Amino acid sequence: MKEQDIQKKFIRYIEDQGGYVVKVITASKAGVPDLLVCLEGKFIGIEVKTPVTKGNASKLQEYNIALIEQAGGLAGVAWDMDSLVEVLNGF
Repeated sequence: MKEQDIQKKFIRYIEDQGGYVVKVITASKAGVPDLLVCLEGKFIGIEVKTPVTKGNASKLQEYNIALIEQAGGLAGVAWDMDSLVEVLNGF
């Protein structure tokens, strides 16, 4: 499954849960997560990978995930529905 297909699946799931989600195509800041979500009043950044590339988040992506968490949001890398739910629930 391609990353784009996984993103579509994640977007449908998040919207079905009543969440607001934006797929970032081009950002003014490098390393921004692929999906920016507001769900149940929480800001969530999701870096989408495939099961094969799940461990390949760049240092910049990891840094931005850490910045989101330091600001009180949730963020992480997701590659399947289980990992998505973990990120959405704050691990």
